[in-house]
Amino acid sequence: MAFRFIHTADLHLDAPLKAIALRDPDLAQQVGVASRTAFSRIVDLCIEEAVAFLLISGDLWDGAYSSTKTPRFMKQELQRLQGAGIRCFIIRGNHDALARQTGELELPDNTFLFGGRASTETLERDGHLIAIHGLSFRDPHAPESLLPRYPAPRPGAFNIGMMHTSLNGSPGHDNYAPCSVAELEAHGYDYWALGHIHRRAEYVGRATIVMPGIPQGRDIGEAGPASVTLVTVADDNTVTLEQRPVACLRFDRLDLDCTGVADWAELLTALERAIRHAGQGVRSADHLVIRPVLRGAMPLVWRMARDLDRLTEEARIMAAAAGVWIDKLELRVTGDVTATADSHLPADLVRTVLEDLPQDPALVTALQVAAQELLRDLPPDLRDILGQDEAALAQRCRDLLAQGAPRILAGLTPDTAA
Repeated sequence: MAFRFIHTADLHLDAPLKAIALRDPDLAQQVGVASRTAFSRIVDLCIEEAVAFLLISGDLWDGAYSSTKTPRFMKQELQRLQGAGIRCFIIRGNHDALARQTGELELPDNTFLFGGRASTETLERDGHLIAIHGLSFRDPHAPESLLPRYPAPRPGAFNIGMMHTSLNGSPGHDNYAPCSVAELEAHGYDYWALGHIHRRAEYVGRATIVMPGIPQGRDIGEAGPASVTLVTVADDNTVTLEQRPVACLRFDRLDLDCTGVADWAELLTALERAIRHAGQGVRSADHLVIRPVLRGAMPLVWRMARDLDRLTEEARIMAAAAGVWIDKLELRVTGDVTATADSHLPADLVRTVLEDLPQDPALVTALQVAAQELLRDLPPDLRDILGQDEAALAQRCRDLLAQGAPRILAGLTPDTAA
């Protein structure tokens, strides 16, 4: 008979959600424990689907972030699994290495936490011998591949490897236990239960390799569906994968083509229609935070940049009626800003802002210095946001200057420019 299990990772329990929309106290109260809600839903799903076990491939915790109640909550959820006869296997990830909760939690009998030396746990389910191999780290940094430390596959068993790894690297994630898909396949396991990268990925070949992604997104950078993976293994060891959503809060970008829109009322109508359509896909128990991204060439570009605060407030009113929340509006529209501004502002000022400022070496240097100071204050997993080397940072700063100059111009009126 077939057996099934659920694979998840990167729960980051109690990690703060980061969205402008969460300044609203009503939404903040409803989703303040979103990561815990996601884990409770994972346990519900395990019980409903009568799986054999649950795999958590690292970053159960989120460093120093945690309520004192969370270890107790975690143990209660694991005990729910135990009451249903479901095993749980956990490896520590890089964030777990920083978490004090890692050493505080006394695990129930159904749960096994792999240690700092690779080991193997075996179990039988409906005539299947299953070998689960795992390795945890206390150090948050693992610059070398962990794969050579994993045991050889057990003959006659369905072999599962649990690893927290960045694979060949991913933007926004620290390099952690790097290895390639080909190397994982060559190791001889049937399934690799990975963690660390927050975007879902599947590789199906000689082995099935899954990065399940984060089950509860924390900001617009983790937009889109968040899920866990339900795995079914047939008698011939054929693997079937299903995505199952568990998040109570979803972030999404909402693309809106504004090409040719020349009238403010027409723009508001199009925006309202798009927001209302987005709200129709939300489950009644869930919350959706959207970031409308307005794109296209249009004559309203100057006014949109000038009155972005007004446009954002209009969008928030529309969102409230649609049962969704607005993160912020993002303008990717283009138009002849110079021609529009020429009718309002002195020509020399327009030329200075649009042409001279983006090319000013002193301004570019000052912006690079400010950007470097900002990056030093960011968490490690966000420090590549402006590029991965000095040349990329410099180019990004020049691009930002060029993009920002028209917005500076749009914010000026004849009174402020005088």
